[in-house]
Amino acid sequence: MEPADGARNLSGGIGIMGGTFDPVHFGHLVTAEGARHDFGLEKVVFVPAACPPHKDPGYILAAAHRLRMTALAVASNPYFSVSALEVERRGPSYTIDTVREMQAAHPGRAIYFITGADAVLEILTWKNVEELLGMCFFIAATRPGYQLENLRGRLAGLPPGQVARIHSLPVPALAISSTDIRQRVREGRPIKYLLPEAVEGYIQREGLYRT
Repeated sequence: MEPADGARNLSGGIGIMGGTFDPVHFGHLVTAEGARHDFGLEKVVFVPAACPPHKDPGYILAAAHRLRMTALAVASNPYFSVSALEVERRGPSYTIDTVREMQAAHPGRAIYFITGADAVLEILTWKNVEELLGMCFFIAATRPGYQLENLRGRLAGLPPGQVARIHSLPVPALAISSTDIRQRVREGRPIKYLLPEAVEGYIQREGLYRT
């Protein structure tokens, strides 16, 4: 599960940072920057999901807010950008459709999909997973000291060559969670230093997550 030499040496690849970003926080940003550095990525594109297939849409903030907060969060990093392709695409936000669009936009470049290890644990339920693993590398963000046995066991049904395309990335700030931030806002507790100041200000101005 550790990055193979071949994966690390494919410099100039394009990273896709997937997620709902509800809201985006420093854990997401530290993960993206760590992946960019460790895998020699040219850039990382944050792609907020409009309608994640594995989540109840009734409990997710409107995509326009999440897109705006993500744009505010990445504005200071020249290697980061935000794409609205999943927000603009109709229907469920399937990763394979996003990877196909990124491949078309960046022909000949290696694509790295960056997400949390918890999401990768569910990868066998993803649409066209075997085709997807043939199209891109996966970077699974983990907490330092995270035991990978669960991940390896869950992926045992995949061919070894496909499992080898999934790499782990320890991230020290991964303990920060969007769920906790939303709860803190509801309870009137501070969220400062958990997410960028611009995002905190946006949440306050728009009155997000209060109910």
